[in-house]
Amino acid sequence: MEISHDEGYLSMSDIENCIFGYVLLKLKDNCLSNLGGSMPNLSLSDLIDVVSKSGTPKATKVRQIKNRPAYQPAIDFYKPLRDAFVKIHTEGADRSSLDGIVPKLTDVKKITSYPELVEGYKKWWGKKKIGWFVPPRGTYSHAGIDISVNPELGLVIDGARVVIKLYMKADPISQYRVDLIPLLLELVLRDKCQAGDAVGLLDARKGKLHYLTVNPGTSKPILDAELAYVAALWPHV
Repeated sequence: MEISHDEGYLSMSDIENCIFGYVLLKLKDNCLSNLGGSMPNLSLSDLIDVVSKSGTPKATKVRQIKNRPAYQPAIDFYKPLRDAFVKIHTEGADRSSLDGIVPKLTDVKKITSYPELVEGYKKWWGKKKIGWFVPPRGTYSHAGIDISVNPELGLVIDGARVVIKLYMKADPISQYRVDLIPLLLELVLRDKCQAGDAVGLLDARKGKLHYLTVNPGTSKPILDAELAYVAALWPHV
């Protein structure tokens, strides 16, 4: 039932929309208040670690993320290798340049771990003709939570531009990661990309590039629900 607009009144649907908008604003204000007025900034890996768990382990992971020390590049185990890959491409070096990475290492753990990653990357590179462009970066925000979206590589692969996030961990790559990381690259970076640019997640260890396969329209609400969960739990862990 509606009250006539001709008499200067709002319809019931107009009133409902106003109430809904007010409720959303209050929820946002309450969320930011609970978070101490600042937005937690999570990495893509943080998000996957939360999404891939349920129940108590999910809450435990949020607690661990909140209470861990600040990020320090010096103790980022894979950063030197990521930087080496980027340097090779920015300098326009060829595939054989990858062979020079491991001999320069002095850390025993890296000497043990990096060769498999280098070989996997060489396998993926194969005979492809690869060029470089600076990959865009951005942030996905929802419910007071920021997710940093920072792909390492912008590569022109046999003439096709692809924005790539690297995966280097020893744990087998999960379907959550395969689905969500390209999704976030698409949602955040599409407006910063050229028409026709693709996005993907490269499993360096296995030498496999995973492109976007999920529907952004239907997957975004699921992603937002996960971030709303983190926002609700954050003040209490």
